[in-house]
Amino acid sequence: MWVIIGQSWNLLGGYTGQASFGHAAFFGMGAYGAGLLFLKLGISTWYGIIIGSILAAVLAIPLGIICFRLRGPYFALSMLASAEVLRLITTNWRSFTNGPVGILVIPSFRSKIPYYYIILALALFTIFLLRKIINSKLGCYLVAIRENQDAAESLGINSARYKLISLIISGFLAGLAGSFYMNYIGYIDPYIVFSLVDISITAILVVMIGGAGTFWGPVIGALVMVLAGEGFRLAFGQAHVLIYGILIILIIIFMPCGIVGRLSK
Repeated sequence: MWVIIGQSWNLLGGYTGQASFGHAAFFGMGAYGAGLLFLKLGISTWYGIIIGSILAAVLAIPLGIICFRLRGPYFALSMLASAEVLRLITTNWRSFTNGPVGILVIPSFRSKIPYYYIILALALFTIFLLRKIINSKLGCYLVAIRENQDAAESLGINSARYKLISLIISGFLAGLAGSFYMNYIGYIDPYIVFSLVDISITAILVVMIGGAGTFWGPVIGALVMVLAGEGFRLAFGQAHVLIYGILIILIIIFMPCGIVGRLSK
């Protein structure tokens, strides 16, 4: 799941150069899209994987039109604010979203094995899609915008259009992960799926540790983040957060380009 979220953020932040602090907005929209379909219409949350992802992509359109008026840290903060607004809406609109009580569904499988193969297939789909995009003309446009937006526009690249396309694809993939999360865990609430720390910041760390703007960076970053986190939890108990934090700091200091960026050099 973190490979999907990491690749989603990497397309926007790594290749397009538009760092976002609010990717939880798309993750949460995907999760709530799947959950509300079941809660209000009785539609299976598996159909919600497709519909929730589409809703997250649709959400990216107004957010992009508004937030792309800003650049740099101002864009990042505007995305953070967008995720917080959605969290407050889902918390207070009790009649529609159940508010802080959240949404509960019965898992389809008792075993985790079917979920593993489903998310593996979705992750492979994400990797294949990103490979196609990066090796296409669209990918070249996105990198040109990242390197120098004004120079790209002087060459005839419509930066507003292609940044919006990047955000829509990125939102779709984050929504894909969120809607799967709804199926797998069987319970969501606003504080879980719109979390700044657990979703938005962790997505950034996955990419930064692996290597922003590199194809395999989010994959390696996800492996390091998840396996190291669980390994330290088993080895050090309650002190695992401290050891985990030290590892992240060391990687950022000694490998500012990420693990994949360092190895490629």
